[in-house]
Amino acid sequence: MSRRVTLPGADELFRKTTLASVPVVEEEVVTPTEPAATSTPKLKSSDQKKGVRTTPRRRNNPLDRSPSGRERHDEKITVYLSPDELFDLEQARLLLRGDLGLAVDRGRIVRESLAIVIADLESKGDQSIIARRLRGK
Repeated sequence: MSRRVTLPGADELFRKTTLASVPVVEEEVVTPTEPAATSTPKLKSSDQKKGVRTTPRRRNNPLDRSPSGRERHDEKITVYLSPDELFDLEQARLLLRGDLGLAVDRGRIVRESLAIVIADLESKGDQSIIARRLRGK
């Protein structure tokens, strides 16, 4: 008798399944007879070619904006850091933990920093620290 574990093959893993036991629910489609007052205005084809935003820009009150903190996040981005930037981020984490007693991870530091920078940009605009640094001043 072999002690090897037998696993299902690809045919078994990727077999088609039927949904015979799931009841099909038909939905009633309602079409409005009048356009809604909140609908977005139609853009000319020349505006669409220029990359004009078709959805209104989301404006939040800076007081309402707060970092998400310690919760499950479904969205993800990848940021590449230099070794020095990663070292600085880790040093900040250790400083917060050792000197201030705040046990936070690197992601939390980045989210908090992002919230601060965006609030500064929304309140100061052209004179915000991120605008000045990106301009090189």
